[in-house]
Amino acid sequence: MKKSVFIVSAVALLLVFLLGAMVYNNKKLDQSAKMAEQNQAFLARERAPGLGPAEAKVHLVEFFDPACGTCRDFYPLVKNLMKANDGKIRLSLRYAPFHPGSDDVVRILEAARRQGKFWETLEAVFASQSRWAPNHRAQVELLWPQLGNLGLDIERIQRDMNAPEIERVIAQDLADAKALNVTMTPEYFVNGRPLPSFGYEQLKSLVDAAIANAY
Repeated sequence: MKKSVFIVSAVALLLVFLLGAMVYNNKKLDQSAKMAEQNQAFLARERAPGLGPAEAKVHLVEFFDPACGTCRDFYPLVKNLMKANDGKIRLSLRYAPFHPGSDDVVRILEAARRQGKFWETLEAVFASQSRWAPNHRAQVELLWPQLGNLGLDIERIQRDMNAPEIERVIAQDLADAKALNVTMTPEYFVNGRPLPSFGYEQLKSLVDAAIANAY
């Protein structure tokens, strides 16, 4: 009799534990979904440079600094991730020029964008980063020679880079980065969800989960 009571009590305690765990996990999922939805207000900026189809169901947003070595290293990894999931991912780039002088490099990128050469310029910027950003400190005078083979109108770049519209873009991105608690680069959000911890495998896992859920 005592043995039966013990077994019943143990089963009851196990059921209570499992129910509590289920409620806790559901609460965490609800909180995560709510946070992802709230983040969208600071992530969905239509004027951000983007790659991938607009109708893609997975939206990857990256805050980056052109003088950041890790941003440079992750750039081909992100492109490969998009290639492996062709048509399913849309990438948006946001600026977080935290390193000294990198805001001027952002201005150059935005001015190059006005000439339809944003991505070519970004790749040249990353490829030559060690030459113009020693110790992650941007020196724009060392960057100009690296842009000579892109077919850019450099004089126009130098005029356009100080346009008020470009200043507003930088200010908006920095304000959104602050609202999202972005303090280091690169920082990624996948359908509004931030990385649980930094690393390529963590990014890939978050993207894979979002693709599995969306498709």
